[in-house]
Amino acid sequence: MARPAVAVLERHLTLYKRLWRASVFSSFVLPVLFLASIGLGVGGYVGEVGGVPYVEWIVPGVLASTAFQMAVGECTYSVLGEFKWSRQAHAMYATRVSVPDMIAGWLAYVVLRVEVAVVVFLAVVAAFGVLGSAWAVLTPLVAALLALSVAAPVTAFSASIDHDSYFALLFRFVMIPSTLFAGVFFPVEQLPLLVRPLAYVSPLWHGVELCRAATLGVAPPWPVWAHAGYLVVFAVAGVAWARVAFARRLRD
Repeated sequence: MARPAVAVLERHLTLYKRLWRASVFSSFVLPVLFLASIGLGVGGYVGEVGGVPYVEWIVPGVLASTAFQMAVGECTYSVLGEFKWSRQAHAMYATRVSVPDMIAGWLAYVVLRVEVAVVVFLAVVAAFGVLGSAWAVLTPLVAALLALSVAAPVTAFSASIDHDSYFALLFRFVMIPSTLFAGVFFPVEQLPLLVRPLAYVSPLWHGVELCRAATLGVAPPWPVWAHAGYLVVFAVAGVAWARVAFARRLRD
């Protein structure tokens, strides 16, 4: 069962080897520039948040949001295209590759893409000395779990729709609000009381808080197991939905 999934992963890596230059700026350069402009520029006016310099406070938020946005972006047009336009998913299914193999290989590719970007970002910020705790080495694991919890349901969503116009709704009403209000740029406690539950529902908030706990060496708002468990539930539910969506779509 493992070999077909590895073959799917190898296929996606082979395709990415031809296209990687197009993603260098958004995956590696942009997060660093964003951190420099917001963390250092705006941070000079903000001062401290929670007793730590703003640039140190925002690093885990930018790291987690990078993983979140990459996972969402990778699992939209690429997934829909394999079913609707190129029909490469149908070609794989015509071989010995099963639906679980296709999903496992694809999610492994997405997580690997996210991990490379996160490790590079972490190395850059570490060189600037803005990591306050040795526990920061755990942030790639958090980013992987966050990416999986997002990639699985978005992959299922992309396999369920028949037109790419739905992605505009996903970006506008899910990805952008999550990035703005999930504790990336300011504490969720500053939001109105009625709005805060919307932040807590987002997987990004849980990823941000776990990353922040690791980079600052502090306890997260919820127990670690609760944050991690929430992300695991999202991932498991997303994989289950993806299996149903893929099977239904492959019968077209």
